[in-house]
Amino acid sequence: MYHSHRLRHGRFSTSGQIYLITTVCCDRRAIFLDFKHARIAQQALRQTTVSIDTLSYVIMPDHVHWLLQLKEGADLSASVRFFKAQTSRDIHRYGSETGPVWQKGFHDRQLRKEEDLVAMARYVVANPIRAGLVRSVREYSFWDAVWL
Repeated sequence: MYHSHRLRHGRFSTSGQIYLITTVCCDRRAIFLDFKHARIAQQALRQTTVSIDTLSYVIMPDHVHWLLQLKEGADLSASVRFFKAQTSRDIHRYGSETGPVWQKGFHDRQLRKEEDLVAMARYVVANPIRAGLVRSVREYSFWDAVWL
C-alpha cells in the first residue's frame, strides 16, 4: 500500500484507449484462493460492461490483471471503482471476509497503438503459469481473453 494514493495523480481517461490495469488485494491477502471469491470477482468483471470492453483478464490469488478498452465517454477510475465496489460488496455479502478487499488505488498502463494486443492478452492470462500455480492455462479457471 506504500504510496498507492500517488497512483491517481495525472491519470486521465481517453475514450477508445486500451489500458492494462493491475489492482491488488488489501495487504496482499490471497482472497481469491477461495473459489467463491474468485467467481464473485469474475462476475463483477463481466458486469462492468457499460463503460468498458474487457479484452482479457486474470484473477490471481491476491490481485487482478485486466486489459480493457474504454467506451465513448467512459472514465477509467470510475470503471475500476465500480468493479472493486461490486466485488467488495458481494464478497462481504458472502460473509467470509469482513475487512477491506482491495488496496486503495490501482496501477494503469495506457497501451500504444503499435503494441500487439494479442501478445499482451497472452501475457495477462499466462500469469498463473509464471507464478507457478499451474503448468497450463487450461488448468486455471479464472481468466478470459476475447482472442483466445
